[in-house]
Order: sequence, then C-alpha cells, then structure tokens
Amino acid sequence: MPRKARVAPGGLIYHVLNRGVGRRELFHKAADYDAFLKVVVEAHQRHPVRLLAFCLMPNHWHLLLWPREEGDLSRHLHWLTVTHVQRYHAHHHTSGTGHLYQGRFKAFPIQEDAHFLTVGRYVECNAWRAGLVDSPGDWRWGSLWQRHNGRAEVREILSPWPVPMPRGWTRVVGRPQDEEKLVAVRRSVSRGSPYGDESWRNETAEALGLAFTLRDRGRPGGNL
Repeated sequence: MPRKARVAPGGLIYHVLNRGVGRRELFHKAADYDAFLKVVVEAHQRHPVRLLAFCLMPNHWHLLLWPREEGDLSRHLHWLTVTHVQRYHAHHHTSGTGHLYQGRFKAFPIQEDAHFLTVGRYVECNAWRAGLVDSPGDWRWGSLWQRHNGRAEVREILSPWPVPMPRGWTRVVGRPQDEEKLVAVRRSVSRGSPYGDESWRNETAEALGLAFTLRDRGRPGGNL
C-alpha cells in the first residue's frame, strides 16, 4: 500500500527531525557532519526551502524549515535524506546492511511569534543541553556557530527569521530554558502536534488533520 501523502502547506514553519534507526549514530567524525552539511546546501539549490536554524547531533538532526509552497517540504527532505543515505553507505561501505534512518522525517508546524523563538532556542542549544559542549555557541554543527563562523555556502542558505532575532541571541540561548516551555516543545515532538498558543494550535491541527495529536496520551519521554 502506498504511503499517505504528508500534508505540509507552504507558508508554515516546521520543526523537522529524524534520527538513526535504533538510535545508531549518523555522524561518527567531523567529515560526516561536513558531508551532511554539503547535502543540505545541495538540497537547498535543487529544491529551495528557507532554512532558519539547525542542529546536527550524533544520532539525529533538527531543522527549522519554512517552505513557500505545498510540496516544497517533502521534495526538499526526500532528496536530502535519500542522498545522505546513498553517500553514507558509499563512504562507510555499508550498503546492504539495512536502514540508516528510523523512518520518514517528522515535521511539526510552529507559530510565527515567540513560540518560534522558543523552538529556535530548543534546537540551537541541543548539543549543549546534551553535554557535548561547554556553551551552545561552541557546537560547530549547529546554526548558532555556523551563522557566524561557517563556510560561506552554509551561511548563505540561512534565511532571515519571521520574527526579529533578540539582541545577544547566543547569550539568550545559553540561559536555562523555562521547564514548562521545554516540556511543551518535547510534547510537540513526541505527539507530532503543532506548537503555538491554544487557539492557533487547535486551528492548525484541525486544518492539517492533526487533531488526534492534541489528545492526552501520557507524558512524553526521552530527550530529543
């Protein structure tokens, strides 16, 4: 049976993520991260979608994407993940060993206001929160570092945000995040639900056929 088409209208911002099957590592060394960023740049050139922020972690990645038209998100991410899988297997000589990703990407709409800033902080401090670096701006494989220090081709595909970036953003990202907001973002990730204020969340979930994701079904678990 063919997969049901993913509903992802243009104009909405999406928190997108995927992880390695069985939580296996996707990136083993610096060259693996660089290779993925090269694929991100090529995906932008082939199927342009505004990239607002990202963080690559050893066994998963987060992207904040802002497509303009219906279908842009799926085309962009399909090319990105398929190309990454092919190049990963070719480089590591692992063709025929099974799946690299746990499945299709997950994508959750985000409201274009302070909720976007909350998710931006969540994404850009991911490595710091996991204890991989001493401060969020030290992680080379995230947009917080790449925005100022990365190669030109990566910096050039980072688009302006829908809301002004607060002054001293690196310091803002490094502050402890409000626990209630952190739980709410993780709930969105766990359930696959829109993230925003209650009225926007309900309206967006209804429009996208995601109303079931707002129903209580226990506490979200794990760190993402």
